[in-house]
Formats: sequence, C-alpha cells, structure tokens
Amino acid sequence: MLAERHVARLLLGTLIGRLPNGMVPVAILLLIAEQGGSLTTGGLLCALYGLASAIGQPALGRMVDRRGQTVVTTAAVLATTVCLLLLAYADAVAAPGLAAGLVVLAGLSTPPLEANLRALWAAVLPDPERRRAALALDTGAQGLIYVAGPPLVATLSTLQGPGAAMTVTAVLGLLGASAVLSAAPSRQWHPEGGRAGGFLGPLQHGGLRLLFLAVCGVGFALGAMNVWAVAMAERHGMALLSGVIPAALSVGSLVGGVLYGRRNWPGPLHSQLRTWAVLFALAWAPLCVGPGPHSAIMLTALPGLFLTALITSAFLTVDALAPAGTRTEAYAWLIAAVGTGQAAGTALAGVLSAHPYAAALPAGGAFACLAVLLGARRRLAVPGPARRRGRHRRTPAHGARS
Repeated sequence: MLAERHVARLLLGTLIGRLPNGMVPVAILLLIAEQGGSLTTGGLLCALYGLASAIGQPALGRMVDRRGQTVVTTAAVLATTVCLLLLAYADAVAAPGLAAGLVVLAGLSTPPLEANLRALWAAVLPDPERRRAALALDTGAQGLIYVAGPPLVATLSTLQGPGAAMTVTAVLGLLGASAVLSAAPSRQWHPEGGRAGGFLGPLQHGGLRLLFLAVCGVGFALGAMNVWAVAMAERHGMALLSGVIPAALSVGSLVGGVLYGRRNWPGPLHSQLRTWAVLFALAWAPLCVGPGPHSAIMLTALPGLFLTALITSAFLTVDALAPAGTRTEAYAWLIAAVGTGQAAGTALAGVLSAHPYAAALPAGGAFACLAVLLGARRRLAVPGPARRRGRHRRTPAHGARS
C-alpha cells in the first residue's frame, strides 16, 4: 500500500501534522503541573482544547467542501501554530484567561487533516478494495500519534521543560501540514458543485446523528484513559507512564488495523460495527479493577486491538450514508464526535482522578457507545454499496463497496 503513488507522503504528512492532537493535551497537563497548578485545572484546559477542536472541525470541513483543501487548511494551520507558540510562553496559573483563550483558538483552528485525507483516498486509489485497506491502514496508523506524541512530550519536558515541548509540537504540526498541502492530490482536489445536505449537511440523516453520538463514547474512553495515565504516573512516581499507557493503546490500535485491513470481514457493515463495539467495550473491563503500572500498560493495549476496526467501520458507514456534497464535513463530524467525547472524558476524569473508580470511566464510555449502536441498528443499515463522491482533476472518484 505504501508503494502506491502519493500514499506514503499523504499518510506520513498527515500523521506528523496531527501530532499536536496527541501532544498538546499532555503538554498542557505537564505545563500546568510545572507552574504549580492542579491536575483538575490542566484537565479542564485539555477539555477546552478538545471541545474547541471538535467544534471547529465540522465548520472547517464544510468550508473545504465548498472551497477546496488548500486555502482553508493553510489558514487553519497557520492560526493554530501561532496559538501554540504563544501558549508555550504563557503562565496559565497567573493568567488563566489568556491561557484558556489561546487553547480555545488553537482548538478551533486545528486543521482538518484527517478529514481531508479520507476525502483524498477516492482520488488516489480508484480500486474500492484498496481504498478500504488504505482506510484501515490510515485509521490504525493514526494511533502512532499517541505512540510517538505523549512519550516525546514527556521526554522533551524532562530535558527542556514543557514550554519547549509545546514549541516543538507547534513546529511539527506546521511541517506535517505543509507536506500534505504541497502534494498534488491535495492541491488538485475539488469538491462537488452541489450540496444535497442543505443547511444541516450530514446531520439531516438520523442514522448519522446517532452514529456521531455513539462514537462520542469512544472519545470519552480515550480522554478518560489519558488523564488516568497521568494520575497513575503521579501515584506511582513514574513520569513516563503518562505517555507509555496511551502509547500501549495506540500500539494495539496499529496492530489491530493491520490485521483488520488484511482481509474482508463477513456480514453487513452495520453488523460489523456492532461487533467491534462489543469487543471494544469488553476489552476495557480488566482495567476496572485498578491494576498496577506494568499490568496497566499491557491491559491498555487490548481495547486498542478493536479500536481501528470500530472507527474504520464508522467511517465506511459515514461514507455510505452521507448526503452528496458533504463528504469532508461528514468525516469531520465523526472526528469531532470523538473529540467531543474525549473532551468530556478528560474533564470528568480530571475531576475524579483521585477516586479509585476513575479506572472504570473508559469502560463506561465504551459501553455507552455500544448501547447507542444497538438502539440505532436499523437506521445505520447500509442498503447498497458505499458511495464515493467528489471530483479530482486527474482521477475521478468511483463507487466503493463497503
């Protein structure tokens, strides 16, 4: 797959450009701790960042659907880079309003690189099965953001301080986005002329609304896990746990993505979606007993094995059900739903970090996702082949099978 033209550049550039998504929350927590603030304050700032990003993604996705990727994404990446650079030198404890403002602006302007990449696969890979495999590879590889990002922040913070870690985060995001935006598929991609979705866009579809609500539970699990990892690090005096535990989940996600993408799975798409949600929820259960640091690292990898399959199935469902002309926005809503849930999980876990049952919060989010999907099974049924839409100057998009 990586030998296909443009695939490696687009995938690697997107991963580097999205490193701030995995690095900024950890950098904020460490920055607040260095300045003498509480974990609750850090968790709330992280929640603001995640919530602002979740709000900004659909708006930016709609602009991309109307104006193309280059202008919109370039303006977004420049804005978020400036905000992160300023945040590195702000005193969040002495000036919480300034820090909160920078965090919100950085989140709102987070470039929609992931949604853009999903929209490009139809142009880069005309074959439907290769597109499905690329989507699985893409989704699984996104976990590398949390393999490399949090440990990199922890290492840079230990050596140079959290401010330096935030500066490096901003520069990496700018470099990655530049690699994607300068690639031919991104420069040449053009949206459809018409928009069948109207003002509500993809939200007019009741099944998609329920799907977005369901994946909020996935994000909640991930957000709660990040704060729980920091609390574990403080409790056991092992600073690297704040990065290693999220990295363990991401390693599991990458392995699961490779396994998922190597074969076709039986059954209709909506049945696969529910199956992966069941396995994802059950995999969190062992963490509810409050394991020790080494056991926690190993056990956190288990839900990662099913995370990629669950998210990939959700993206394929979005692709099949989204109204014409709303593809990038629909992808962005799915990403935003995960981000919204992550913000909620981060905030609640920050407040409850001292309580013993905080370890059960990730499982709670996963089971909430499963409950919504079970209730929405009829509305999420895909009647026919998944549709790929959008125009490209060189390679027209073709229909794709889910």
